[in-house]
Amino acid sequence: MSQPRNQMMNYIREEIMPHRFCPGCGCGTVLNVFTNAIDNLKLDPVKMVCVSGIGCSAWIPSPYFKSDTLHTTHGRPIAFATGVKVMRPDLKVVVIAGDGDVSGIGGNHLIHAARRNIDLSVFMVNNMIYGMTGGQVAPTTPTGVKTSTTPHLNIEPPFQVAELVAAAGASYVARWTTYHVFRLIKAMEEAITKQGFSFIEIVSQCPDNYGRRIGLRTGVEFLKMFKKQAIPIDKARELPEEKLEGRIIVGKLRDRERPEYTSELHRVTKEQVDKIKAEQEKIS
Repeated sequence: MSQPRNQMMNYIREEIMPHRFCPGCGCGTVLNVFTNAIDNLKLDPVKMVCVSGIGCSAWIPSPYFKSDTLHTTHGRPIAFATGVKVMRPDLKVVVIAGDGDVSGIGGNHLIHAARRNIDLSVFMVNNMIYGMTGGQVAPTTPTGVKTSTTPHLNIEPPFQVAELVAAAGASYVARWTTYHVFRLIKAMEEAITKQGFSFIEIVSQCPDNYGRRIGLRTGVEFLKMFKKQAIPIDKARELPEEKLEGRIIVGKLRDRERPEYTSELHRVTKEQVDKIKAEQEKIS
């Protein structure tokens, strides 16, 4: 007897399966969560564009998710996504990319897209290292970790990316881990339906490159660590900063209403076009 078809496969390009994610990698979990969120919202992938950059996480939407995708240059997915949204405001535009792509070389695109409040949903998969290109230190690598470019320990503090985006002006900001799959599904649904710039930092595992540097070699070990280190944001607010050392603050950091850039841009443009037309009619 044949096995029943998994409904999520309706959103996956089966012709290129099985996927190429490393064993234990969190990217497969993120793809699973994303397809569940799209299915729950009953969104038509035909009316979506998914944008990614270069890196392990960039493979989540491109080539595996069955929608129009842009696989762009390193650090530029938000810039490409902005162009898509400005020209096609009717489409849902989602960016899925890694921490190096979004907060490293793409950092300025990130903060200015949040400041402008462009109607994009950005899901940053944070595995705390440049996993695909040799294990270099990333903006999110914790202090004290050895990498290929910090062989004597990383002395830099990691970027608190979600807090940065919230401060820059985003409408919706959250942070979860790949352990919190059901909360992450809910957060993605909220982010995708939110008008304005929405951002979710997804703390994810990389057993192959990051894990072997910190003594964790399986995805299960990472998930146990995420469960232990995670602390809800409401509880974190009650604790002094020294008590939060090594913890992962999870939950919703920001949910607010602000004017959205694309709508405002098209409104102003229409007003100017109407004004010019009216002046031309007076002359004629």
